[in-house]
Amino acid sequence: MASSAGAVGAAALLLVAVPIGAVALRAGGLSLSPADGAALRFTLLQAALSASVSVALAVPVARALARRRFAGRRALITLMGAPFLLPVIVAVMGLLALFGRSGVVNAVLTALGLPALSIYGLQGVVLAHVFLNLPLATRMILQGWQAIPAERFRLGAALGFSPREVARHLELPMLREVLPGALATVFALCLTSFAVALILGGGPWATTLELAIYQAVRFDFDLGHAAGLALVQALVGGSAALAAWAAARAAGFGAGLDRTLPMAGPGGWHRGADAAALTVAAVFLLAPMAAVLLRGLPGLAEMPGAVWPALVRSVAVALASVVVTMAAALVLAQAVARGGPRWLDLAAALPLATSGLVLGTGLFLLVQPFAPPMRLALPVTVAVNAALSLPFAYRLILPDARALEADYGRLAASLSLTGAARLRLVTLPRLRRPLGFAAGLAAALSMGDLGVIALFAGEAEATLPLVIQRLQGAYRTEAAAGASVLLVAAALALFAAFDRWGRHAEA
Repeated sequence: MASSAGAVGAAALLLVAVPIGAVALRAGGLSLSPADGAALRFTLLQAALSASVSVALAVPVARALARRRFAGRRALITLMGAPFLLPVIVAVMGLLALFGRSGVVNAVLTALGLPALSIYGLQGVVLAHVFLNLPLATRMILQGWQAIPAERFRLGAALGFSPREVARHLELPMLREVLPGALATVFALCLTSFAVALILGGGPWATTLELAIYQAVRFDFDLGHAAGLALVQALVGGSAALAAWAAARAAGFGAGLDRTLPMAGPGGWHRGADAAALTVAAVFLLAPMAAVLLRGLPGLAEMPGAVWPALVRSVAVALASVVVTMAAALVLAQAVARGGPRWLDLAAALPLATSGLVLGTGLFLLVQPFAPPMRLALPVTVAVNAALSLPFAYRLILPDARALEADYGRLAASLSLTGAARLRLVTLPRLRRPLGFAAGLAAALSMGDLGVIALFAGEAEATLPLVIQRLQGAYRTEAAAGASVLLVAAALALFAAFDRWGRHAEA
């Protein structure tokens, strides 16, 4: 196990370090043109605005979820994880259906004689990032609220605390600890959202670094320029990931007795404000998905024949990525759970510091002198998707792997259970639930990827997200909407299949 874990950890490190090294060697420096400087400034500006708005809106939503009990609460909290399963390009399609030139909102504004809204540019990028990251920020802040022991609220009630005093003595200290980590995490994610900038950005004033990298490779074929931009992106993304890791801290309220809150939240206008926050959040999250469904169902008949081979390629890439991701995550989690070296934990987390487009640029530079990049488009996409999914799968498996080792490690050793026998009789039965969820998440993330494939693929290698992007770029919105419904259905089907396998651990 130690040798295999070392090999997997080294492979994960090399898969990130070698492409970034190729980028650094080809870049020859960090000099930026005025256009590059504008792209860097826009990248930082949209990420800062997106993170600030997402977290600011998440605070009242998380507070309402923490202090209210109502029918459908669990379903609403589950909805907060939907953007992790929803392909980014489909989310953007949903927002276009609502706020685009021919969307519902502009149709209403036109009917009222008011000027139309434009979703393109900075405002559109920020809107899309808020839609994608509001649920994540809400879940992070909600965990902070739930980490406050119920005994603290009981004590506050016994002392006659008003809602303002509860906020001052309990909620604000927690927020001071939780918000920096949430801000840094969302900021880091917004730096590497390529599909959002590709569809809603563009132009000299709304170009991100990743979009500039794509343009330098696909349109200008200036690999040195692309390498320099990728190096800057890697440095910015790595700094943001490090800030997110450093900012994540516990609230420090001490341990409780795991009791639920003894009372409902304050009444009066507080109840109305909580209801309004939950209603607005639910409508904001559900409306784009409903718009994709309503527009996409008629568009199923408009889809070109290229959609079906692209769907097969997407499913094949997703399944291959799942196999690689889960094998690597399981080996690393088991090794760390058994007291393996700390660098294995770093190897599993390192892909968070980069992006698919940066890794794709480095691999493009490595492959291009020896073979046509299009020929290796799908294998490279599998490798990059597996690397980017590894941190999530690893973190989902590690807690259960540690519990497994604590409960059954000595017994398995005393019975001389090793290798395939231990995997079949001990590991898989006990880790089936997190393995199933992690595999479903990895499959859904891979199905919606529009990063490295955009650099490498030609017509014969295009996956479904790339076909949707091309249809949208050709103004075939009905066909793009129909293909988006197909992509969502495939991604959710893969997630449900893997998660169902995991949840039937005793079957």
